[in-house]
Amino acid sequence: MSANHGGDFERAIEIIHAAKEAGADCIKIQTYTPDTMTIDSDKEYFKIEKGTWQGENLYSLYSKAYTPWEWQARLKEEADKVGIDFLSTPFDKTAVDFLEQLNVEFYKIASFEIVDIPLLKYVASKKKPIIISTGMATLGEIEEAVFAVKSQGNAEICLLKCSSAYPAVPEDMNLKTLKHLEETFGFPVGLSDHTLGTVSAIVAVAMGAKIIEKHFCLSREIETPDSSFSMEPAEFKKMVMDIRTAEQALGEISYDLSEEEKNSRIFRRSIFAVKDIKKGEVFTEDNIRVIRPGYGLLPKYYDQLLGRKAKKDIEKGTPLDWGLVN
Repeated sequence: MSANHGGDFERAIEIIHAAKEAGADCIKIQTYTPDTMTIDSDKEYFKIEKGTWQGENLYSLYSKAYTPWEWQARLKEEADKVGIDFLSTPFDKTAVDFLEQLNVEFYKIASFEIVDIPLLKYVASKKKPIIISTGMATLGEIEEAVFAVKSQGNAEICLLKCSSAYPAVPEDMNLKTLKHLEETFGFPVGLSDHTLGTVSAIVAVAMGAKIIEKHFCLSREIETPDSSFSMEPAEFKKMVMDIRTAEQALGEISYDLSEEEKNSRIFRRSIFAVKDIKKGEVFTEDNIRVIRPGYGLLPKYYDQLLGRKAKKDIEKGTPLDWGLVN
């Protein structure tokens, strides 16, 4: 959901229902206030110079984007009611303590917070699964984050590949990294996807992603800090359908034939008489050919047949078998 509620509680409720109807398994919010994120300062350090939020002051941006804490218990209740998992991204210890009171079952760490080792340790100490976005992080920083979580006796981690640009562009996604992340750390992997459209998400599933995170809004025409790179319900629903189809298509390693393939085998090529052939007549390239369908001898026997003789009269259009060959 992120900031797509636009400060409207009823819209936040509507987003939960729309997400469920669109096929989402979870709804994620963020738990912070402007004061837990930064300080109210006009110094140049606190101004955004590029990108979607160019010209914004950090404190002002977070004032527009945050989800009021007094909403969050009711949002969780609504999510529970409609049957969708509820989680949040905490940004400091007070947010973790607050979410513990809500009995959240798992946590998300944002890419920007992957270097906040004290926060990671505190979240990990709650002994709940943690989803960690790895945008902007070096391999060493990811390793430090994983070590911090494991140091608290918590090894329930999922690492999300992420390009922390809003929106991200496909050429910066480097989705092959998913396999490397999984092999390097031995945890499930996923994608926090800020690209427009569904391609990256579907490719990520093919690369082994177990979680796909997307920003979700009711309409991009409702302007919020995140709406320009968020998915609308119909788009999200199509993505979910395409992902489910991709999962089915991936299947498993198998050389077994499906029933449809078994039925199609008959239209393979095989060896047929293409002219009337008399008993004792020699098989030549002129009177036998490899053609469809597949009722005759396999094409691999064609060269063996050439020069041999017919055991009996063979009518044009007859599939050859060894009983017809001397």
